[in-house]
Amino acid sequence: MLRKNNFLVVGLLSVLFLSCDKNRVFDEYQEIDGSWHKGQKVTFAFDQNDTITNYNMFVNIRNNNSYPFNNLFLIVSMLQPDGVTKVDTLEYQMTKEDGTLLGDGFSDIKESKLWYKENTRFPKVGKYTVNIQQAVRETGKVSGLDQLQGISEVGFRIEKAE
Repeated sequence: MLRKNNFLVVGLLSVLFLSCDKNRVFDEYQEIDGSWHKGQKVTFAFDQNDTITNYNMFVNIRNNNSYPFNNLFLIVSMLQPDGVTKVDTLEYQMTKEDGTLLGDGFSDIKESKLWYKENTRFPKVGKYTVNIQQAVRETGKVSGLDQLQGISEVGFRIEKAE
């Protein structure tokens, strides 16, 4: 009887959790193996059939206390179905002034949901490919950091705008 009740509770919580995320259109993560090399692109591909609805897009970062900087620079490119590629260089604050990681989480791993595009429409129907790579540089240095420590996963999320 106890096992049936546990199963029922887990099932109800799963339904509740999934139903709360009704605006989610795409949400995927890729693991970073220990450190993020400056040439390593994290790639997400999805099909989009709606050119009328507005969407919000996010880069999701899971990092831990070994992340050594207070900000994060990313290069995000989106390849559209017509072959056009849009490229953005983005900067995000990752810590508070005292060095404490920003983001959600109860342990030393924090998840940050970072704005990429807000209230935007997809211009064409078809397959889109998003590439994300880190572009962090140390102060006073021109070349990018070869290995960025402290990032465990990179995600990409699309939601219907409200």
